[in-house]
Amino acid sequence: MNRCPITYEPCGDNRYSQTGLRQISPGLASLTDLEYTAAEQRREAFNRASRMSIQGVQPKLSARLNIKKGRFEVVDTGGRYILKPQHDYFPEMPQNEDLTMRLADVIGLNIPLHGLIWSKDNSLTYFIRRFDRKGQSEKIPVEDFAQLAGMTRDSKYDYSLEKIVDLVNKFCTFPAVEKVVLFKLIIFGYLTGNDDMHLKNFSVITEDSITRLSPCYDLVNTTIEYNTPDEETALPVRGCKKKLTRNILVDYFGMERCELPVKSIDKVLETMGSAVPRWKELIAISFLSQEMKDKYFELLQTRRDVLSI
Repeated sequence: MNRCPITYEPCGDNRYSQTGLRQISPGLASLTDLEYTAAEQRREAFNRASRMSIQGVQPKLSARLNIKKGRFEVVDTGGRYILKPQHDYFPEMPQNEDLTMRLADVIGLNIPLHGLIWSKDNSLTYFIRRFDRKGQSEKIPVEDFAQLAGMTRDSKYDYSLEKIVDLVNKFCTFPAVEKVVLFKLIIFGYLTGNDDMHLKNFSVITEDSITRLSPCYDLVNTTIEYNTPDEETALPVRGCKKKLTRNILVDYFGMERCELPVKSIDKVLETMGSAVPRWKELIAISFLSQEMKDKYFELLQTRRDVLSI
């Protein structure tokens, strides 16, 4: 029996469940395989890079959904979705990102519509709906923290988590609210091994004259993907990038730097603890290989022990 790569629910002999298709669009009755192999997607991403607004280390394509034909179509402009194919050197990146985003959704972080779709070579491609687009052509203002800090793509690691808090205080309409979200995101990133959350992986979005942290994106367990156990965070906190402790992450970063009340911090940590059983279920039924699942389980348990969650 197949499992739907959009919802993870059993879907019999079908490629996708009806629930998964309706999540993408209520009018979507079927979805054909992406017309490119993983290698062809990477090549298309390279060839189109100069004409597209989306950038980054991972190869990316812009796409729109053709509901009538039941397929994603790669485009240079006007796309409402981003596609990420299998990586040359890290072959489980799409599965990893999709799973990690699901885990974040369980604890209430704001996650855009996303999932996995099949390509014509039977590889899985990750898709995510763009949150900076609305209607037919409206663009929603989004700025990443590198822009806010006056940094460049080359200097996106030359910052600290303390300075991230300063940016939230400066640019968000209701910083006290957003710092709770930030604290939850940082703790989640630590638990799930995301040691590559640099400045461009944080953004603010402005709607109805309110500026807040944007929906989450690029959440990946990079520790097991890149096999980089030495560093635990891309941006230092209290001068540290490794051997982080509960004292550093909770007492120092949460209470002292984010200025969060004990009640708010306890609620975040309780939410994490309550989510663990569901997290384990999702890891077990994810599209990662068993080897990667085992690594994910092991790292999660190790980090939970550190934070006493």
